[in-house]
Amino acid sequence: MALTGLDIYKLLPKTNCKKCGSPTCLAFAMKLAMKKASISECPDVSVDAKRALEQSTRPPVSLISVGSGDNKIETGGETVLFRHEKTFYHQTAIAITIEDTLSEKELLARLKLIEGLDFERVGQHIGVDMIALVNKSASSEKFISALEKIMDGSKKPLILITGDAKTVDMSLKKCADKKPLIYAASTHNLKDMAALAKFYKVPLALRAEGLDELDKLSQEAAKSGLEDLVLDPGSKDLRQALNDFTQIRRLSLKRNYRPFGFPIIRLIKNGGGHETVVEACALIAKYAGIIILDTIERDALLPIVTLRQNIYTDPQKPVTVEPKLYKFGSPDKNSPVMVTTNFSLTFYTVSPEIEAAGQSAYLLVTNSEGMSVLTAWAAEKFTPEIIADTMKKSGLEETVSHRKIIIPGYVSILSGKLEDASGWKVLVGPKEASGIPRYLKEVWA
Repeated sequence: MALTGLDIYKLLPKTNCKKCGSPTCLAFAMKLAMKKASISECPDVSVDAKRALEQSTRPPVSLISVGSGDNKIETGGETVLFRHEKTFYHQTAIAITIEDTLSEKELLARLKLIEGLDFERVGQHIGVDMIALVNKSASSEKFISALEKIMDGSKKPLILITGDAKTVDMSLKKCADKKPLIYAASTHNLKDMAALAKFYKVPLALRAEGLDELDKLSQEAAKSGLEDLVLDPGSKDLRQALNDFTQIRRLSLKRNYRPFGFPIIRLIKNGGGHETVVEACALIAKYAGIIILDTIERDALLPIVTLRQNIYTDPQKPVTVEPKLYKFGSPDKNSPVMVTTNFSLTFYTVSPEIEAAGQSAYLLVTNSEGMSVLTAWAAEKFTPEIIADTMKKSGLEETVSHRKIIIPGYVSILSGKLEDASGWKVLVGPKEASGIPRYLKEVWA
């Protein structure tokens, strides 16, 4: 349970030295309680007090990082069960497997496909995050050989899937600086795996057969001094996984149960297709930190990464595009000008229809604070004055010579006032984006 300001004050030196920038230790304690300051700002705090404060401020689900530098992946750190309570910050990381039994040609081909798994949706590039190397051969030499090829061809964070401590040791000698995730320690090899994870300072996944066994493993790992852990309850099927994942999340958040206060991982081995999509999407929603897939089918991955994007978009901060004048094709002074809001989904619904018309055009995007056309109009964020001001700031008068602008059909009520505010002739366009090609070909022409 989080400490109150008075609880924190009792652990401070109480010298009122002002070295932290606060007038008194009590004022500093209140800042700490509100998470507006860091304990590192107090130079005189004792080691024991610092440890106690760090433990109290640790999130119920620890934030774990895999990888290094710009390619680092963070998972965990969540503080709520449901997105509407606050928001989710660290999206589920998606890894694709590569088995060390593949020939060099097959391995490099699969690696190339993984590197090319990138999708663009509503202006954002989304794709897979990690590569999971599987020690299917049970040979340390083949595993190391495959690891070297992957490191030469990719900068993605790695998951090392092997239960052999010797193989892990040999691998970490080559890639510990990349901070890979070791998957996984069990009741049979926990001591050796924990020692390697601690020595090389890399995160370790714990895999058990059920929550009771996982609880014991986590407590033993903590006694070894490990803090960067990822949990796999070893659920037999999707139904059991949903139950286990939910129990782990509830215990960590609602009861602050530390042994379960870590991200959860799941290896999905069903060969792709709709079963992979169903399981991956269900576990992204409830509450996987990392999922490992053995498919590279784009048709299976697209719905998975799309759902993840939707869940981990802050519902209080809509995705937006830059408000400005956009060009489609090679427009000139006689080309049509349409106007819409800067809600990303609206923009990426309208723009393909303009392109489909096969006619060069301009699209003026106003700042509606990420609201759609009707919502922005209702909230007075898409008004004649705002549109006219955007027209002026974009230099539209110097861009075209016809002085005509097309507004969305759903806000035709704006036409008269916009003509007064801008001095331009206002044309009412179609209500739906799908009507834009026909409108430009028949009405505008």
